[in-house]
Amino acid sequence: MRGAPPDPERFAIAIELGDQRSARAWLDEGLDPDFMADRIGSGLMIAAWEGDIPMMELFLERGADIDRTNPVDEQALMHAAWKGRIEAVRWLLDRGARVNRDGLRWSALHYAVFAGNADVARLLIERGADVSARSPNGSTVLMMAAREGHDELAKLLVERGADTTASNEIGEDAAAWAIRHGHYGIARLVSSRERFADAARNRADEPPAAVRSIPAPARMDELMRAMRIAQADGRPIDELRRAYLQAFDELFRQPPAVMAEEPPLPEALEITAARGKPGREKATIVYGAAKRPATAAKPKKRKRKVSPKP
Repeated sequence: MRGAPPDPERFAIAIELGDQRSARAWLDEGLDPDFMADRIGSGLMIAAWEGDIPMMELFLERGADIDRTNPVDEQALMHAAWKGRIEAVRWLLDRGARVNRDGLRWSALHYAVFAGNADVARLLIERGADVSARSPNGSTVLMMAAREGHDELAKLLVERGADTTASNEIGEDAAAWAIRHGHYGIARLVSSRERFADAARNRADEPPAAVRSIPAPARMDELMRAMRIAQADGRPIDELRRAYLQAFDELFRQPPAVMAEEPPLPEALEITAARGKPGREKATIVYGAAKRPATAAKPKKRKRKVSPKP
C-alpha cells in the first residue's frame, strides 16, 4: 500500500456506514481487499453483516476472498445469515460462496436457525446446506432450533432429513435441549414416544419455563455504533454512554411479555459446552443481549389426591 493502511476501527466504521468513497480510495491506494477491521472481519464481511450489496460488490471486484474467515472462523455468508440479510445471502451464493464447511465447524445454517431466520434457512437448504452439519463441539443445526424453540425451523429440518439422534461431545441431542428449555412441541417432534413420556414424567413436578435468547434492542446497537464513531473522531462519549446504560437498564425492567414481542436480530453468537458436564452448554449473545424467559404456556402440574387427615 502506498500510504499507511487505515486504522482498523476507522475502517470498520466507514464500511458499516456504507462509505464507498473512503473504501474505494483505500483500495485504490493498494489496501489488501481482505484487510481486517477491529470487529466483524473484512470489508466484505462487514458489508454482508449490513446487507450492503454495492459495498460487497466493490470488495469482491477488488479481489476479496468470498470464503475468507475472521479470527473466530466466521465468513461473510455466516454474517449475512445471522443478520437475516436474505438478498446478501443470495448474492454471495450466486457468486460462489460455499454453503457447507469441512469438518466440525459452525455453518451459515447454524447461524440462520439459531437467529430464527426461516427464509434464510430455507434458501440455504435449497442451495444444498447440510441439515445435519456439526459445530466444533458437535452441536447440530437441529439443536439450535430445539434450544431456541423455533418450531417451524425444527419441523423443516426434520422434513429435510436432519438426524434427530445426533449428539454433541457431551452426549446431548436435540431432544435433551428441547426438554431442558421447555420446548415440548419440538421435544415431541425429535424424540421417540417412550422417551418423551419419560421426560414428561420426570419434569412433571417442576416443568421449566420456555427459554429463548433475547437480543438487545436496535437502539442499543445504534448507541454503541455512535460511541464508536465519536471515539474515532476524538469526541466525548459520556452522554452516549449514559444513554446506552439507560437503555440497558430499561431492557431489564421490561416484563418478559414485552421483551418477547418481535425482537430485533441478535448481533453475535458464541455457544460452548463443557466436556463431561451435561446440562452445562451455554449460548451467549454478544453486544449486551440477555437470555430471558419468553412468555409461553407452562404444562400444568399434576394434582395428587390426598386423603383427609383422621
